[in-house]
Amino acid sequence: MSSPTGSGTERPRHGFPRSKGSPLSFTRVPLVVRMAAYGILFLGTVLALLPWVFYQIDVFIPAVHMEIGSFYRILGGLLFAAALTMYLLSSYVLTRQGKGAFVEFDPPTELVVSGPFRYMRNPVAAFLLASMLALSIALSSTGVLLMFLVFTGLANLQVRRIEEPLLRERYGRAYEQYCAHVPRWLPRAHPWDPPGEKPAPLN
Repeated sequence: MSSPTGSGTERPRHGFPRSKGSPLSFTRVPLVVRMAAYGILFLGTVLALLPWVFYQIDVFIPAVHMEIGSFYRILGGLLFAAALTMYLLSSYVLTRQGKGAFVEFDPPTELVVSGPFRYMRNPVAAFLLASMLALSIALSSTGVLLMFLVFTGLANLQVRRIEEPLLRERYGRAYEQYCAHVPRWLPRAHPWDPPGEKPAPLN
């Protein structure tokens, strides 16, 4: 659930700062292999293991369980599929354009302001949270809804107190300019284009 971070910066071809990346030797492993491993472990934990743990609240405390019916469960399933798709797309853009993974210990090396990042600064985290909310609806689970609320608070705290100060330090004025035009969580009505820059292609 990370934005590009790294230790130190240099200037990439598009004019935005580039961090030197992780001091560890993750780059010896192909990026596609690293992303597959991170994705399986992370999504398996956040969208399978932890929801199962929180669902036990519904099982062991039936009084808090609220059944919302088949229609809303199906709607929740469709929303989950849509949110997960957008999470994967945002992760792909961050990895592809950032030239690195999207975890704190193996971060992207360039500031990414293209694709869904033109609408809001944290689409990866936002769509992951949306997936959790949709899953709580699909499962009609009070426990999973509680998980969503807990993770929403933690994600906002992590972004505001840890991630954004690091990005300001590492990307400087380019990140300040980005923050001034692109909201943290709620998307803009229209995509933002950096002055004098063309959006980077997604291929």
